[in-house]
Amino acid sequence: MSASATDAEAAVPRRIAARELLTAEQLASVRERVEWKSVALIAHAWAVIFGAIALVAWAPNPLTYILAVMLIGSRQLGLAILMHDGAHGCLSRSERRNMALSQWLCAYPIWAETRAYRRYHLAHHAHTQQPDDPDLVLSAPFPITPTSYRRKLWRDLTGQTGFQQRKAQLLNALGDPAWPLERRARHYWERLGPQTVANGVLLAGLAIAGVWWAYPLLWLVPLLTWMMVITRIRNIAEHAVVPDSNDPLRNTRTTRASWLERALVAPYFVNYHLEHHLLFYVPCYNLPKVHDILMRGPHASRMEVQPGYLRVLRLATAKPDSEDRPGDVVNNARRMRDGKRVGDDQASAGF
Repeated sequence: MSASATDAEAAVPRRIAARELLTAEQLASVRERVEWKSVALIAHAWAVIFGAIALVAWAPNPLTYILAVMLIGSRQLGLAILMHDGAHGCLSRSERRNMALSQWLCAYPIWAETRAYRRYHLAHHAHTQQPDDPDLVLSAPFPITPTSYRRKLWRDLTGQTGFQQRKAQLLNALGDPAWPLERRARHYWERLGPQTVANGVLLAGLAIAGVWWAYPLLWLVPLLTWMMVITRIRNIAEHAVVPDSNDPLRNTRTTRASWLERALVAPYFVNYHLEHHLLFYVPCYNLPKVHDILMRGPHASRMEVQPGYLRVLRLATAKPDSEDRPGDVVNNARRMRDGKRVGDDQASAGF
Protein backbone atom coordinates (compact mmCIF):
# COMPACT_ATOMS: atom_id res chain seq x y z
CA MET A 1 0.00 0.00 0.00
CA SER A 2 1.37 3.42 -0.94
CA ALA A 3 2.16 6.09 1.65
CA SER A 4 -0.46 8.40 0.15
CA ALA A 5 -3.14 5.70 0.53
CA THR A 6 -2.10 5.14 4.15
CA ASP A 7 -2.31 8.89 4.83
CA ALA A 8 -5.74 9.04 3.21
CA GLU A 9 -6.99 6.23 5.45
CA ALA A 10 -5.52 7.94 8.52
CA ALA A 11 -7.38 11.12 7.63
CA VAL A 12 -10.77 9.38 7.76
CA PRO A 13 -12.21 9.76 11.27
CA ARG A 14 -13.02 6.42 12.81
CA ARG A 15 -16.23 5.65 14.65
CA ILE A 16 -16.72 3.89 17.96
CA ALA A 17 -19.77 1.66 18.22
CA ALA A 18 -21.93 2.19 21.29
CA ARG A 19 -21.45 -1.46 22.29
CA GLU A 20 -17.70 -0.79 22.61
CA LEU A 21 -18.43 1.85 25.22
CA LEU A 22 -21.29 0.52 27.33
CA THR A 23 -23.05 -2.78 27.89
CA ALA A 24 -26.53 -3.31 26.47
CA GLU A 25 -28.05 -2.82 29.94
CA GLN A 26 -26.11 0.38 30.50
CA LEU A 27 -27.12 1.73 27.10
CA ALA A 28 -30.79 0.98 27.75
CA SER A 29 -30.55 2.81 31.08
CA VAL A 30 -28.80 5.98 29.92
CA ARG A 31 -30.80 6.45 26.74
CA GLU A 32 -34.17 6.37 28.53
CA ARG A 33 -36.07 9.64 28.07
CA VAL A 34 -37.97 10.65 31.20
CA GLU A 35 -40.26 13.54 30.36
CA TRP A 36 -40.70 14.82 33.92
CA LYS A 37 -36.95 15.27 34.25
CA SER A 38 -36.90 17.40 31.09
CA VAL A 39 -39.83 19.45 32.36
CA ALA A 40 -38.08 19.87 35.71
CA LEU A 41 -34.94 21.25 34.04
CA ILE A 42 -37.01 23.68 31.95
CA ALA A 43 -38.93 24.74 35.06
CA HIS A 44 -35.65 25.23 36.92
CA ALA A 45 -34.33 27.52 34.17
CA TRP A 46 -37.43 29.70 34.27
CA ALA A 47 -37.51 29.68 38.09
CA VAL A 48 -33.95 31.04 38.18
CA ILE A 49 -34.83 33.66 35.55
CA PHE A 50 -37.92 34.91 37.40
CA GLY A 51 -36.15 34.65 40.74
CA ALA A 52 -33.34 36.87 39.47
CA ILE A 53 -35.89 39.40 38.18
CA ALA A 54 -37.62 39.35 41.58
CA LEU A 55 -34.28 39.93 43.30
CA VAL A 56 -33.64 43.09 41.29
CA ALA A 57 -37.21 44.31 41.82
CA TRP A 58 -36.85 43.74 45.59
CA ALA A 59 -33.31 45.14 45.97
CA PRO A 60 -32.41 47.26 42.92
CA ASN A 61 -28.71 48.09 42.97
CA PRO A 62 -25.70 47.55 40.67
CA LEU A 63 -24.61 44.36 42.46
CA THR A 64 -27.97 42.58 42.23
CA TYR A 65 -28.36 43.74 38.63
CA ILE A 66 -24.99 42.35 37.53
CA LEU A 67 -25.67 39.09 39.37
CA ALA A 68 -29.10 38.85 37.75
CA VAL A 69 -27.67 39.46 34.26
CA MET A 70 -25.17 36.63 34.79
CA LEU A 71 -27.75 34.24 36.24
CA ILE A 72 -30.33 34.98 33.55
CA GLY A 73 -27.75 34.80 30.75
CA SER A 74 -26.62 31.41 32.04
CA ARG A 75 -30.22 30.15 32.09
CA GLN A 76 -30.80 31.53 28.59
CA LEU A 77 -27.88 29.38 27.51
CA GLY A 78 -29.52 26.63 29.57
CA LEU A 79 -32.70 27.00 27.51
CA ALA A 80 -30.55 26.73 24.38
CA ILE A 81 -28.97 23.55 25.76
CA LEU A 82 -32.42 22.10 26.47
CA MET A 83 -33.52 23.15 22.97
CA HIS A 84 -30.48 21.21 21.78
CA ASP A 85 -31.74 18.16 23.67
CA GLY A 86 -35.03 18.64 21.85
CA ALA A 87 -33.17 18.75 18.54
CA HIS A 88 -31.90 15.26 19.41
CA GLY A 89 -35.39 14.12 20.44
CA CYS A 90 -34.38 13.73 24.08
CA LEU A 91 -37.00 15.79 25.92
CA SER A 92 -39.84 13.31 25.48
CA ARG A 93 -40.59 9.96 23.90
CA SER A 94 -43.40 11.75 22.05
CA GLU A 95 -41.99 13.79 19.18
CA ARG A 96 -44.99 16.11 19.34
CA ARG A 97 -44.38 16.91 23.02
CA ASN A 98 -40.62 16.95 22.45
CA MET A 99 -41.00 19.69 19.84
CA ALA A 100 -43.58 21.61 21.87
CA LEU A 101 -41.29 21.70 24.91
CA SER A 102 -38.22 22.49 22.84
CA GLN A 103 -39.79 25.21 20.71
CA TRP A 104 -42.20 27.10 22.96
CA LEU A 105 -40.46 26.84 26.32
CA CYS A 106 -36.81 26.84 25.20
CA ALA A 107 -36.11 28.02 21.65
CA TYR A 108 -38.67 30.70 20.82
CA PRO A 109 -38.12 32.86 23.93
CA ILE A 110 -34.40 33.18 23.07
CA TRP A 111 -35.21 33.86 19.38
CA ALA A 112 -34.05 30.40 18.30
CA GLU A 113 -35.67 27.61 16.26
CA THR A 114 -35.25 23.91 16.92
CA ARG A 115 -35.88 22.47 13.45
CA ALA A 116 -33.43 24.75 11.67
CA TYR A 117 -30.89 24.13 14.41
CA ARG A 118 -31.45 20.37 14.16
CA ARG A 119 -30.75 20.27 10.43
CA TYR A 120 -27.33 21.85 10.54
CA HIS A 121 -26.38 20.53 13.99
CA LEU A 122 -26.75 16.90 12.92
CA ALA A 123 -24.25 17.65 10.14
CA HIS A 124 -21.83 18.75 12.87
CA HIS A 125 -22.23 15.36 14.56
CA ALA A 126 -21.75 13.48 11.30
CA HIS A 127 -18.58 15.38 10.34
CA THR A 128 -17.08 16.53 13.66
CA GLN A 129 -13.88 18.55 13.14
CA GLN A 130 -13.76 17.63 9.45
CA PRO A 131 -13.71 20.10 6.53
CA ASP A 132 -17.47 19.74 6.02
CA ASP A 133 -18.31 20.33 9.70
CA PRO A 134 -20.52 23.48 9.73
CA ASP A 135 -19.12 24.36 13.18
CA LEU A 136 -15.46 23.93 12.23
CA VAL A 137 -15.17 27.69 11.76
CA LEU A 138 -15.71 28.06 15.52
CA SER A 139 -12.74 25.91 16.55
CA ALA A 140 -10.32 26.19 13.61
CA PRO A 141 -8.75 29.58 14.56
CA PHE A 142 -7.46 28.33 17.92
CA PRO A 143 -5.08 28.71 19.61
CA ILE A 144 -5.21 32.49 19.54
CA THR A 145 -3.37 35.15 21.51
CA PRO A 146 -4.58 36.43 24.90
CA THR A 147 -5.00 39.87 23.29
CA SER A 148 -7.23 38.42 20.58
CA TYR A 149 -9.40 36.71 23.18
CA ARG A 150 -9.70 39.94 25.19
CA ARG A 151 -10.98 41.70 22.07
CA LYS A 152 -13.60 38.97 21.60
CA LEU A 153 -14.55 39.10 25.28
CA TRP A 154 -15.01 42.89 25.09
CA ARG A 155 -17.26 42.58 22.04
CA ASP A 156 -19.32 39.93 23.84
CA LEU A 157 -19.60 41.83 27.14
CA THR A 158 -20.57 45.10 25.48
CA GLY A 159 -23.29 43.49 23.39
CA GLN A 160 -21.60 44.03 20.03
CA THR A 161 -21.56 40.31 19.19
CA GLY A 162 -25.14 39.77 20.29
CA PHE A 163 -26.42 42.87 18.50
CA GLN A 164 -24.78 41.88 15.22
CA GLN A 165 -26.12 38.33 15.53
CA ARG A 166 -29.71 39.45 16.17
CA LYS A 167 -29.52 42.19 13.53
CA ALA A 168 -28.42 39.63 10.93
CA GLN A 169 -31.20 37.28 12.04
CA LEU A 170 -33.79 40.06 11.71
CA LEU A 171 -32.57 41.17 8.29
CA ASN A 172 -32.59 37.56 7.12
CA ALA A 173 -36.20 37.20 8.34
CA LEU A 174 -37.29 40.41 6.61
CA GLY A 175 -36.05 39.11 3.26
CA ASP A 176 -35.13 41.10 0.16
CA PRO A 177 -36.13 44.80 0.39
CA ALA A 178 -37.22 44.56 -3.26
CA TRP A 179 -39.94 42.04 -2.37
CA PRO A 180 -43.56 43.22 -2.00
CA LEU A 181 -44.54 44.02 1.59
CA GLU A 182 -46.90 41.05 1.79
CA ARG A 183 -44.15 38.64 0.79
CA ARG A 184 -41.71 40.18 3.30
CA ALA A 185 -44.32 39.93 6.07
CA ARG A 186 -44.99 36.29 5.20
CA HIS A 187 -41.26 35.55 5.15
CA TYR A 188 -40.82 37.24 8.54
CA TRP A 189 -43.64 35.17 10.03
CA GLU A 190 -42.10 31.97 8.70
CA ARG A 191 -38.69 32.81 10.17
CA LEU A 192 -39.46 34.73 13.36
CA GLY A 193 -43.24 34.70 13.87
CA PRO A 194 -43.42 32.23 16.79
CA GLN A 195 -40.35 33.83 18.39
CA THR A 196 -42.08 37.22 18.25
CA VAL A 197 -45.24 35.75 19.81
CA ALA A 198 -43.28 34.06 22.61
CA ASN A 199 -41.40 37.26 23.42
CA GLY A 200 -44.65 39.25 23.25
CA VAL A 201 -46.19 36.89 25.81
CA LEU A 202 -43.11 37.24 28.02
CA LEU A 203 -43.24 41.05 27.82
CA ALA A 204 -46.98 41.08 28.53
CA GLY A 205 -46.55 38.80 31.53
CA LEU A 206 -43.82 40.99 32.97
CA ALA A 207 -45.95 44.08 32.38
CA ILE A 208 -48.92 42.51 34.17
CA ALA A 209 -46.59 41.74 37.08
CA GLY A 210 -45.60 45.42 37.16
CA VAL A 211 -42.02 44.89 35.98
CA TRP A 212 -42.22 45.63 32.24
CA TRP A 213 -38.71 47.12 32.45
CA ALA A 214 -37.35 43.62 33.13
CA TYR A 215 -37.85 42.66 29.48
CA PRO A 216 -35.29 45.11 28.03
CA LEU A 217 -33.01 45.24 31.08
CA LEU A 218 -33.16 41.65 32.35
CA TRP A 219 -34.06 39.65 29.26
CA LEU A 220 -32.54 41.36 26.24
CA VAL A 221 -29.40 42.65 27.98
CA PRO A 222 -28.36 39.17 29.25
CA LEU A 223 -29.26 37.69 25.85
CA LEU A 224 -26.95 40.16 24.10
CA THR A 225 -24.11 40.11 26.64
CA TRP A 226 -23.51 37.37 29.19
CA MET A 227 -25.07 34.65 27.06
CA MET A 228 -22.66 35.62 24.27
CA VAL A 229 -19.69 35.48 26.67
CA ILE A 230 -20.45 31.98 27.89
CA THR A 231 -21.58 30.70 24.49
CA ARG A 232 -18.11 31.53 23.18
CA ILE A 233 -16.48 29.84 26.18
CA ARG A 234 -18.66 26.78 25.61
CA ASN A 235 -17.71 26.65 21.92
CA ILE A 236 -14.02 26.92 22.78
CA ALA A 237 -14.23 24.22 25.44
CA GLU A 238 -16.04 21.73 23.23
CA HIS A 239 -13.76 21.53 20.17
CA ALA A 240 -10.95 24.11 20.18
CA VAL A 241 -7.33 22.87 20.42
CA VAL A 242 -8.36 19.22 20.69
CA PRO A 243 -5.55 16.65 20.40
CA ASP A 244 -6.77 14.72 17.34
CA SER A 245 -9.54 15.80 14.97
CA ASN A 246 -9.89 12.25 13.59
CA ASP A 247 -10.23 10.42 16.91
CA PRO A 248 -13.76 10.45 18.36
CA LEU A 249 -12.30 10.21 21.85
CA ARG A 250 -10.05 13.22 21.28
CA ASN A 251 -11.79 15.53 18.79
CA THR A 252 -14.36 16.60 21.40
CA ARG A 253 -13.76 17.66 24.98
CA THR A 254 -15.41 17.16 28.33
CA THR A 255 -14.62 19.86 30.88
CA ARG A 256 -15.07 19.22 34.56
CA ALA A 257 -17.14 22.06 36.01
CA SER A 258 -17.27 23.40 39.56
CA TRP A 259 -20.60 24.38 41.12
CA LEU A 260 -19.86 28.04 40.26
CA GLU A 261 -19.12 27.16 36.63
CA ARG A 262 -22.32 25.13 36.45
CA ALA A 263 -24.25 28.11 37.85
CA LEU A 264 -22.81 30.81 35.60
CA VAL A 265 -21.10 29.20 32.58
CA ALA A 266 -22.04 25.55 31.95
CA PRO A 267 -25.70 24.78 32.75
CA TYR A 268 -27.50 21.46 32.46
CA PHE A 269 -24.53 19.15 31.94
CA VAL A 270 -23.30 20.87 28.78
CA ASN A 271 -19.73 20.31 29.97
CA TYR A 272 -20.06 16.56 29.22
CA HIS A 273 -19.66 17.19 25.52
CA LEU A 274 -17.47 14.21 24.65
CA GLU A 275 -20.05 11.85 26.13
CA HIS A 276 -22.74 13.65 24.12
CA HIS A 277 -20.85 13.15 20.85
CA LEU A 278 -20.19 9.50 21.57
CA LEU A 279 -23.87 8.85 22.39
CA PHE A 280 -25.85 11.80 21.05
CA TYR A 281 -29.25 10.23 21.80
CA VAL A 282 -28.63 10.28 25.58
CA PRO A 283 -30.61 12.97 27.46
CA CYS A 284 -28.42 15.59 29.10
CA TYR A 285 -29.33 14.51 32.65
CA ASN A 286 -27.83 11.06 32.01
CA LEU A 287 -24.49 12.34 30.67
CA PRO A 288 -22.80 12.36 34.12
CA LYS A 289 -23.67 8.66 34.43
CA VAL A 290 -22.16 7.99 30.99
CA HIS A 291 -19.04 9.90 32.05
CA ASP A 292 -18.65 7.80 35.22
CA ILE A 293 -19.02 4.56 33.26
CA LEU A 294 -16.50 5.60 30.61
CA MET A 295 -13.96 6.80 33.15
CA ARG A 296 -13.94 3.29 34.61
CA GLY A 297 -13.61 1.70 31.16
CA PRO A 298 -10.72 0.85 28.80
CA HIS A 299 -10.92 4.16 26.89
CA ALA A 300 -10.54 6.46 29.90
CA SER A 301 -6.86 7.22 29.36
CA ARG A 302 -7.46 8.44 25.80
CA MET A 303 -10.51 10.60 26.47
CA GLU A 304 -10.00 14.36 26.15
CA VAL A 305 -11.02 15.62 29.59
CA GLN A 306 -9.83 18.89 31.12
CA PRO A 307 -10.10 19.93 34.79
CA GLY A 308 -11.90 23.26 34.27
CA TYR A 309 -12.80 26.10 31.94
CA LEU A 310 -9.85 28.29 32.96
CA ARG A 311 -7.50 25.48 31.95
CA VAL A 312 -9.20 25.22 28.54
CA LEU A 313 -8.99 28.99 28.04
CA ARG A 314 -5.27 28.88 28.80
CA LEU A 315 -4.83 26.19 26.12
CA ALA A 316 -6.94 28.18 23.64
CA THR A 317 -4.99 31.42 24.21
CA ALA A 318 -1.51 29.89 24.15
CA LYS A 319 -0.28 31.75 21.07
CA PRO A 320 2.20 34.53 22.03
CA ASP A 321 0.94 38.10 21.80
CA SER A 322 3.84 38.84 19.47
CA GLU A 323 1.98 36.76 16.87
CA ASP A 324 -1.29 38.66 17.27
CA ARG A 325 -2.87 39.28 13.88
CA PRO A 326 -6.45 39.84 12.70
CA GLY A 327 -7.99 36.38 12.47
CA ASP A 328 -10.72 34.78 10.44
CA VAL A 329 -14.22 36.09 11.08
CA VAL A 330 -16.19 33.31 12.80
CA ASN A 331 -19.32 35.14 13.97
CA ASN A 332 -22.14 34.23 11.58
CA ALA A 333 -23.52 37.76 11.54
CA ARG A 334 -20.16 39.29 10.66
CA ARG A 335 -19.51 36.58 8.07
CA MET A 336 -22.86 37.35 6.40
CA ARG A 337 -22.10 41.09 6.51
CA ASP A 338 -18.73 40.45 4.86
CA GLY A 339 -20.35 38.44 2.06
CA LYS A 340 -19.25 34.99 3.26
CA ARG A 341 -21.61 32.07 2.77
CA VAL A 342 -23.61 31.05 5.85
CA GLY A 343 -26.09 28.18 5.62
CA ASP A 344 -29.74 29.17 5.68
CA ASP A 345 -30.41 26.92 8.69
CA GLN A 346 -27.54 28.52 10.59
CA ALA A 347 -28.89 31.97 9.75
CA SER A 348 -32.37 31.00 10.94
CA ALA A 349 -31.57 28.88 13.99
CA GLY A 350 -30.58 31.80 16.22
CA PHE A 351 -28.06 29.74 18.22
